This record gives sequence, structure tokens and C-alpha cells, in this order.
Amino acid sequence: MRHDMTMMYAMHDALRRDLGAIATAAARRTPLLRTAAGWELFKKALLTHHLAEDEVLWPAMRVALADKDDLTLLDAMEAEHARIDPLLEAIDAALLDDSRLDRLGDLADALAVELTAHLAHEEKEAIDLIDATVSEQDMAAFGAAHSKRYGSDVSRVLPWLLDGAADETAELIVGGLPEPVRNAYRDAWLPAHRAARLWP
Repeated sequence: MRHDMTMMYAMHDALRRDLGAIATAAARRTPLLRTAAGWELFKKALLTHHLAEDEVLWPAMRVALADKDDLTLLDAMEAEHARIDPLLEAIDAALLDDSRLDRLGDLADALAVELTAHLAHEEKEAIDLIDATVSEQDMAAFGAAHSKRYGSDVSRVLPWLLDGAADETAELIVGGLPEPVRNAYRDAWLPAHRAARLWP
């Protein structure tokens, strides 16, 4: 591959990992998920990732593929996002209304089905197309879009992202950071993450 997709795969793995915790919390049919730090981090990461794709990655690919007739894959990626993201809002709405708590299990199941299928579709077809069509500049802009939206929350998102990741993956991602950020990750961010209770 021309581009390093380590961060892309790490994000996908982290999202898959948390679907189990979300399903377990939702099955209790209580509003506890509303204040769970893990739920907030999951939403932040997923929405940021999707917005960066929708606003930076897919448009860049449409330009690169402007002379092609078949943009079905990009249309499918956008349509899948449009089905997934409202499920987060639906879960939040149910958490705020005690009369709708019995819907949490079904909503969490729908989220798991849609997101799992989307991630698999992206990995099977879209990543190779990204690698073949997107420039280094656009990939850098894609990464910058994540950083801008995370802001100071990067101190929480990065250790969340790498929780359970293979050592090689964590070393590759952390090793590519500026030294002050690496030190902050090691000395403050990671210990705070390990001490936090993300799920009720």
C-alpha cells in the first residue's frame, strides 16, 4: 500500500470492540449508558471519523474518479453513514425518556449490525480504492480533520483507541507522534485511561 492505514484499522477495531459493551449496557434497559464515559468516547470517535470521511476523504476520491462512470462504492459509503449516525441519536433519545428504555436493546442491535457491516465493506472494498486514488496531501488533510475535531479530547480518545490494540499497532501509532505528545500519552493520558471506569 502507498498509504499507512494502521490508524484506520485501529479505529475500526476500537469501534467493534465497544459494540459489545454498548449491547451489554443497553440490555439493562436503564439510563446508565447516558453518563457512561465509554459511550461518549465511542460517539466522539465514530462521528469524527465519519465526518472526516464525508468532508475530506470521499470528496477527494470523487475528484480523483471524476472520469469514471461508477461511483457506486462512494455512494454506498455515504448511505451507510446516513443509516449509522442517526442510530446514535436514537439511543441518546431513548436514554432521556424512561418510557423508551425498552427500545435500547433493539437500537444497540441495529447499531451493531449496521456498523459491523459498514466496517467490513470499507475494509473489503474502500480501503484499496482509497490507497489507489487519494493523494498524500488529502490523506494528511484527513488526519488533520480528525485532530481538529478531537481538540483537547485527544488525551482521552487516543488511549481509548489503543485499548486492547496489538503492541505492534500501539507502538507504530504512538511512535509516530511528536515527543511531547508521546510523553504525555505515556505519563498522563494512558494512566488516566486505565484508572477510568468507562462503562457502568
